This record gives sequence, structure tokens and C-alpha cells, in this order.
Amino acid sequence: MNKVIGLIAGSLRKESFSKKIANTLLPIAPQGFEFRLISLDGLPIYNQDFDDHNEVPATYTAFRDEIRALDGVIFITPEYNRSVPGVLKNALDVGSRPYGKNVWDGKPAAIFSNSPGNISGFGANHHLRQSLVFLNVPAMQQPEVYLTKVDELFDENGTMHEGSTKQFLQQAVAAYLVWFQKNAA
Repeated sequence: MNKVIGLIAGSLRKESFSKKIANTLLPIAPQGFEFRLISLDGLPIYNQDFDDHNEVPATYTAFRDEIRALDGVIFITPEYNRSVPGVLKNALDVGSRPYGKNVWDGKPAAIFSNSPGNISGFGANHHLRQSLVFLNVPAMQQPEVYLTKVDELFDENGTMHEGSTKQFLQQAVAAYLVWFQKNAA
């Protein structure tokens, strides 16, 4: 049975670079693994009242079930204001609640951050790591994946150009899968 790795792009934008990176990763899943895109579209802002008063939106339930079924996660995030986008933080919150029912618990993760600028999502990468520590999600340490000038990596169809960045992503995914095997529950 294949191990299922969720690809979570931390952006809702139609032409999101994070989504394009996730689509680049989909076909490189090796035998024994399946990469699955996880959508954050339509996920309401977390409100504990939903859980406390048994008024959980169907989108929360579906999202929690989808994450629970994963074996691991690759987060692909842009940087907004030196941190993660609100939609990604919200997804972490929705999946971690109600207290004691954290669907992220123990799932080995990798973080691939990106930016059109030279800092390449460094702040987002490290803020996400802080949240993952609390959620008991081990995050791959090496290689660190910071993709700079991401706006130059794709053609008009959203396909990543062949070259060193694409090769680096393939190497990073391979390293993650080795690390995943060592850290999977």
C-alpha cells in the first residue's frame, strides 16, 4: 500500500507559485508513494465555538479527515509579512482542534518556502517550524528549501523550467522520502 504524502500550498491565489511548485512535485512521487494535493480553499477561519457547540462546518470535518489519512506532509509556502499566510496558519489551527484531537500529530513534514524576492521565504519557513513543534510534527532539517526568484521559474502554462531549481526540488523530495521512512510512525 502506498504511503500518502499531502502537498499543501499555503496560498489561495489562482496563479500561486506554491501551487505551481506542488504541481511540479506531483509526478515525481516514486513507487510506493502517492503525492496528493490538499486544498485550503473554502476552509472557514477557525472558531472554537464550532467545536464547543457541535456546529462543526462540513469543510472542517472533510479537511480533518483528509489530513488524518495522510502519512506525511510537504508544506509549500510563500511568505506574507515575514510569516506564513493566514490561510496556512488557519489550516494548522483547524487540524489541531478540538484540543486532544490533533490530526497533524506525528506526521513527518518538510517545508519548502518560496518568494519572488531574494529572502526566499526564510521568515515563513521558520515561523511554520515553530507551529509544527507544538503540533508534534517533526520537520526535516536538511536540506533546507528556500526558493528565490520563484516568479522566474515557470513558463506561461505554469510548468517549471528544466534546470538547477527543478533538480534541487527532486533532490529535496528524495531526501524527504528517506527522512520520512526514518521518522514515520
